[in-house]
Amino acid sequence: MDFGLYRQLWRRRPVRNLLLVAMVARLPHSAAGVMLTLHVVQTLGLGYGAAGTVAALLTIGIAVGAPWRGRRVDTAGLRVALIPSIIAEAVVWSVAPHLGYPGLLAAALVGGVFSLPIFSVVRQSLGAMTTPAERRTAFALDSICTEVTFMVGPALAALVAVQLSTVIGVTGVGVSAALAGLALVWFNPPTRSDQAGGALAPEGIAGAGANDDVASCLESAESAAPAEVAAGQADGASGLRRLLSRAPGGLRRGFGWLTVSVVVVLVVAAGSGIVLSGTDVGIVAVLRGHGEGEELGIVFLAWCLASLVGGLVYGAMTQRVQPLLLLLAMAALTIPMGFASDVWSLSLLSIPAGLLCAPTLSAASEAIAALVDEGKRGEAMGWYGSALTAGTALGSPFTGLMIDAAGPWAGFVGIGALGVLLCVAGLVAQSVRRRRRASLS
Repeated sequence: MDFGLYRQLWRRRPVRNLLLVAMVARLPHSAAGVMLTLHVVQTLGLGYGAAGTVAALLTIGIAVGAPWRGRRVDTAGLRVALIPSIIAEAVVWSVAPHLGYPGLLAAALVGGVFSLPIFSVVRQSLGAMTTPAERRTAFALDSICTEVTFMVGPALAALVAVQLSTVIGVTGVGVSAALAGLALVWFNPPTRSDQAGGALAPEGIAGAGANDDVASCLESAESAAPAEVAAGQADGASGLRRLLSRAPGGLRRGFGWLTVSVVVVLVVAAGSGIVLSGTDVGIVAVLRGHGEGEELGIVFLAWCLASLVGGLVYGAMTQRVQPLLLLLAMAALTIPMGFASDVWSLSLLSIPAGLLCAPTLSAASEAIAALVDEGKRGEAMGWYGSALTAGTALGSPFTGLMIDAAGPWAGFVGIGALGVLLCVAGLVAQSVRRRRRASLS
């Protein structure tokens, strides 16, 4: 491990400014879920089911809009791509709290589609501003900053909702998000290494070895070049390549970056979303079941701090770890949380799984940056965000069904087992693919 890597990155002013702007930009989004829930329950006087529907539509909107926003960054540049999001964030969330419930549902969907693509923009920019050898540390540092933001955002949302009003709070989320977008437009971080402020070492020279390391970790011998997709009929070509080679020309060119290894990373993102959102619901259910719902913050603090520490350690590592293995460990360590008997035991049991949260997401982001060409990386990061969001949307209701069927403990067991099965299936598929390649060589 080399913790000096953090010091080296933080000393670079463009990287430091991007991370600080990202922390501020993520605050509105980290507060939005709690604020909308409190608005529906507290101001509109509806139930948590109705609030969950608003959150679900917001999530669907984000999942649909993220790849499109990412593609616009690739094709039109960051400043042009962010303009619709800046306008929509300010307008939609200023109008939304004055609407009835049906109008709020529509606003949540539209707001999600045009949501500021802060996650994909920051990760894409970090990928462009750092060499492949530095990306593990850069993405881990971003994950640490994100954990800090999500410690502050929900608490700030609850404070505003109680002390002022949810109408002011929802409007504030939109205005803050728009201002964050303007800050990104002003800062205009590079999204490609050949732009001003891009990586000091071109990917094809000094950084090539690090990219090869990540790619080999995912067992990828494929390139994302569309020309190679056209040659997908060759012996040993993957089923995905053959499928893309038969697709219409526009679809083939548009998804030429999609390889089996990239699909594995997207599965990791979806699985991470499932486990993390399920853990959220499980924590609430277990504490309420033991009559300790007011102690929720203690468990979330322990969980988030563990993730922060895990991200710090992972970013200092020089040894690569496959994202699928990290997710497997995180899912397996989530299962024991179901056996907690009070707030303190749940806090302690949340630490092992929490230690792997930030490393899993950092490793997956690093893999996307290594496997996808810069010209398509914004779109790929958008799909990565969509996969993570889709997993988040699936994890909560699945966990809720398990809790309703068997009790609070079953939420953690069910979500952990589902994550383990997903990872085992991915590892088996990789093993079969490796043996098939060996037999053809």
